[in-house]
Amino acid sequence: MLNYILRRLLLIIPTLLGIMIINFTLVQFVPGGPVEQAIARAQGQGDVFGSFAGGQGDNLETESSFNSEYVGARGLPPDFIAELEKEFGFDKPPVERFLDMLWSYMQLDFGESYFRNISVIDLVLEKMPVSISLGLWSTLIAYMVSIPLGIRKAVKDGSSFDTWTSGAIIVAYAIPGFLFAIMLLVLFAGGSYWQIFPLRGLTSDNFDQLSLIGKIADYFWHITLPVVASTIAAFATLTLLTKNSFLDEIKKHYVMTARAKGLSERRVLYGHVFRNAMLIVIAGFPAVFIGIFFSGSLIIETIFSLDGLGRLGFEAAVARDYPVIFGTLFIFGLMSLVVGILSDLMYVLVDPRIDFESREG
Repeated sequence: MLNYILRRLLLIIPTLLGIMIINFTLVQFVPGGPVEQAIARAQGQGDVFGSFAGGQGDNLETESSFNSEYVGARGLPPDFIAELEKEFGFDKPPVERFLDMLWSYMQLDFGESYFRNISVIDLVLEKMPVSISLGLWSTLIAYMVSIPLGIRKAVKDGSSFDTWTSGAIIVAYAIPGFLFAIMLLVLFAGGSYWQIFPLRGLTSDNFDQLSLIGKIADYFWHITLPVVASTIAAFATLTLLTKNSFLDEIKKHYVMTARAKGLSERRVLYGHVFRNAMLIVIAGFPAVFIGIFFSGSLIIETIFSLDGLGRLGFEAAVARDYPVIFGTLFIFGLMSLVVGILSDLMYVLVDPRIDFESREG
């Protein structure tokens, strides 16, 4: 098993390299880079994309080839443009910039944001508590509710309990996450009904003045609605996955043999079926965790006014803040690959009979 883990760890390097090469290459063809963003800000336009819509007049053909490279740069001194290129590192060829970036990442130096005057690591650490809160609690709640419920549905397959819970799950899955989040705000956060939970933020303004118990209570008070909103889709999928997995195992011959030997239903279910049925559920853990932690966080963070990694990535993409884009891409890619390895370790923990080394051989 140790050799398998070492091989998986070594595979992280070419995988991350491929991710970075593909995304770095794609970014080179995207208009509105950081130089144009800085030019737009210098001219008081605020956003580079407004310069693509118009303002190019009849004198466009008379502009110099240098100025036409940057839409909106006309009228600015060439020395100023050259200084911007040097500041952002665009005075070097793309290949050299990419190799410099990789060398910095190998030294755990992810650079500094172009427009925020803060290092990428400090920026990620600043936003991390929100995303950890959403991802961790949502994943834990989804598994703690879905696995027992899925097992119960499998045991009671075809009963009234199975029927009405399936209906509720289908309805929950059909509701878009952002729509469910808005509904929670309207119902419980000062909309047209009850003012039970706060409208925005991860903590209250007087958080530092609260006692330890008060801080814990205040934290969970703020995080309740966002966690419920981000859990709903994963909860539905995981419940049905657990049920179907258990149903497949219950119908196999070894279960009938165990029952014929006189083992109790509980012993059969949790001593034999559980280990085999949970393998497919555990296999989906990385996708569930990463999906909640990253993919769904932007909409939830926006609706509940939470300043997390989802909004950070979106704002960095809009502003073409390349150090933040590539730094977070590298960090998140590394995390997802490590979580995949942890999933394999959980396979072995649930069922020690699994041998990944012999499977690879």
